[in-house]
Amino acid sequence: MDCHKIVKNLKYKDFIKVSYQGNWFDAGAAIYAKEIKANIFLLFVILKDIKIENIQALIAHFDSFSSIGLKEPEQIMFYLSIKDKDDLHYFEKYLKISDN
Repeated sequence: MDCHKIVKNLKYKDFIKVSYQGNWFDAGAAIYAKEIKANIFLLFVILKDIKIENIQALIAHFDSFSSIGLKEPEQIMFYLSIKDKDDLHYFEKYLKISDN
């Protein structure tokens, strides 16, 4: 899985890179967020491990955009760990279904 292509696409789709200062994920995590409804955010968290690149996608409720990266979400509504191309394919299908 090519994380560089995914990050480039996230920036194109108006996701904002959030400074991570919390302890919810490992140090060095890169968080990209986009508000999809009032205080509901679609997040992509890219974790870099020595052996694998792991992307976590989630839809979560935060009290504000500025609390992302500092606090844990108030509620997680959807979570997917993307470790290979099949996982990414399932996530794309979910997004298409949720638009209807």
